[in-house]
Amino acid sequence: MREMKDSGIEWIGAIPFQWSIDKLKYHLKRNEPKNPGEQIVLSLYRELGVVPKDSRDDNHNVTSEDTSNYKYVRIGDFVINKMKAWQGSVAASDYEGIVSPAYFIYNFTDTVFYKKYFHYLLRSCYKYEFRRLSGGIREGQWDLPAEALNNTPVLIPTLSEQQTIACFLDRKSAECDALVANIQSQIETLEEYKKSLVFRVVSKGIKKATLKNTVSDVWTAIPEKWELIDIKYVFEIVKRIAGQEGFDVLSVTQKGLKVKDIESNNGQQAESYADYQFVYPTDYVMNHMDLLTGWVDCSTMFGVTSPDYRVFRLRDKENNDLTYFKYVIQCCYMSRIFYSLGQGVSNLGRWRLQTSAFNNFMIPVPPLEEQREIAEYLDTKISEIDTIIADKKQQIETIEEYKKSLIFEYVTGKKEVQA
Repeated sequence: MREMKDSGIEWIGAIPFQWSIDKLKYHLKRNEPKNPGEQIVLSLYRELGVVPKDSRDDNHNVTSEDTSNYKYVRIGDFVINKMKAWQGSVAASDYEGIVSPAYFIYNFTDTVFYKKYFHYLLRSCYKYEFRRLSGGIREGQWDLPAEALNNTPVLIPTLSEQQTIACFLDRKSAECDALVANIQSQIETLEEYKKSLVFRVVSKGIKKATLKNTVSDVWTAIPEKWELIDIKYVFEIVKRIAGQEGFDVLSVTQKGLKVKDIESNNGQQAESYADYQFVYPTDYVMNHMDLLTGWVDCSTMFGVTSPDYRVFRLRDKENNDLTYFKYVIQCCYMSRIFYSLGQGVSNLGRWRLQTSAFNNFMIPVPPLEEQREIAEYLDTKISEIDTIIADKKQQIETIEEYKKSLIFEYVTGKKEVQA
């Protein structure tokens, strides 16, 4: 076992005796030339580092029409999102391109660092330090001051050991990433199965039945005993403004309706919740302004929700099943049915389902007994699928935690790469 010494940095602890420590400003220099033109737009991900923005279909950030003020990044430059450095948004770039004017761009000024080792070091070990150094009114808008970053202490192994560590971590990270990609693929397959299951069951039922053709482009054939009815005859839209504050604020999330923690100041906050609308148990609440990542749920709670959401309720609760219709409306999100009916500017997240399109959309309506059977069946099946998905997500978290621990142990010298 090699000789260790105290680094003098509490959150790093002991490091190899031969390693040195210096301030970042002695080895990096901030250099941020403007966009020279004809450059690809890059994005900085916590998980992936710097990648071309167009290479990801999950990047919903809007690129300015005028990119003349964007900053030019060369291969090997170190890029830092100063507002999210505390989340790990720092990386050495493998690409040439331009990034947001809000980012810091640094060049290495000497050959003390092997860039990939430095990339691993700052992305793995420094998140909590950057969190301590960052400040601001709201956590999501914390800012890392350039002066604090410049005076941050960094570890400096010998150049050859940096290269050895980086190569080892490249290999081990690739192994972990391959495992994660495989499990993620399984999750996506399960999500697709869940989506197709819901569509099939709410449109065809769970019993063998003779089908009849319909006039709908969505539900082209339904069981003979079913009806296809405009939503406006099944539901009524309601809007009841609270007029005062003091009620639980309900938000529509991908996991359903949740009580918003307005005391934490996290996320978007309204100046006043008096203009919010009441939601009662058995009301349905949908985010009809975001048909891509929005959602809908049937409430079990009393509270208020955004006046921009659509709240509606069954006209006849005695002869219709709440859960069945919840699945029908959720199916319209899952299968992008509402999205195809939307209007607006989709690339700006303003793709809305207008009231008339909602009211005049036809949905399948089985007899009450079948509604209940379908609801019970889907509750069971979806619970089983979601349990499997949750287990696989836990596997991914375990692998990611192992990867983080592995990187920390080696970039700080607590473990040595064996020849």
